Amino acid sequence: MTFINYAAKEINCKIVYYGPGLGGKTTNLQYIYNKTPPASKGKMISLATEADRTLFFDFLPLDLGSIRGFTTRFHLYTVPGQVFYDASRRLILKGVDGVVFVADSQSERMEANVESIRNLEANLNEHGFDLMMVPFALQFNKRDLPNAMPVDEMYRMLNYKREPTFEAVAPEGVGVFDTLKSVAKQILVELRKR
Repeated sequence: MTFINYAAKEINCKIVYYGPGLGGKTTNLQYIYNKTPPASKGKMISLATEADRTLFFDFLPLDLGSIRGFTTRFHLYTVPGQVFYDASRRLILKGVDGVVFVADSQSERMEANVESIRNLEANLNEHGFDLMMVPFALQFNKRDLPNAMPVDEMYRMLNYKREPTFEAVAPEGVGVFDTLKSVAKQILVELRKR
């Protein structure tokens, strides 16, 4: 749920990056953070295990302009990709305004992608959200790898509601900002309806 701070004239929105482990969720946020001017971002918090995987979340407040005189601030989170952190995934989804699903393009990771998108739907339902109604974008990451599945095949297996879909190579920034802008734009459209 969008949080409006009338005293500070701020609209705070939450975008969650979801997907299987090691798919590139944290890499997306790191790229965004590194390429965003200091005046437009807050501190990035990253909690990781020894294996350098995100254990809980990354948080990046990002200022993307204003609506009706209110500053719009996006808070970006990633969920842990590993299945045994499902309680953390559910907690991070609480109050979500938009979701980016980061799919791993490697053919051997397709089962994990499908499992993760089903898990996203179930966890959203627990919070009373319907994935059909939530601003949502699908990112096919790791397109530079030799074992990347054909895009049309991935789309057929993972497309949920004809959502915007982007090809990405997150470490190089390919598709990273396009994906974020797509979800942010969908959220702003929803905010203007209110």
